Amino acid sequence: MKNIETGKIGENIACQYLLKNSYLVLARNHKERFDEIDIIARDHHGVLVFCEVKTSNYNNSGFMPEDNLSPAKRQKMVRASNIFLARRPELARENIGWRIDLIAIVLENSKLADLHHYENI
Repeated sequence: MKNIETGKIGENIACQYLLKNSYLVLARNHKERFDEIDIIARDHHGVLVFCEVKTSNYNNSGFMPEDNLSPAKRQKMVRASNIFLARRPELARENIGWRIDLIAIVLENSKLADLHHYENI
């Protein structure tokens, strides 16, 4: 399976997971200049959440999808989130705030094998 296909499957699974857990998905694959935010959602408390989704296929290497979140990617997420909020300040509720989450997904035969949701990375 190609990386693009794996990523799309992972993002679909992440959206289903968020919806099942009472999140409202506002946007997917949102581009801000040179950066992209995989999912923008609002959690059940009203917090605006920028989600990075990392997906990998099952293997015995010991590497997990979250191992692919580099410091440079984190920096890009913060930059893209700040640009998004500067353009749409009405979406950030003053007394609630916002955060960046990571959803790490492992697939086996194109099906969900494991999912970890890390809040406020």
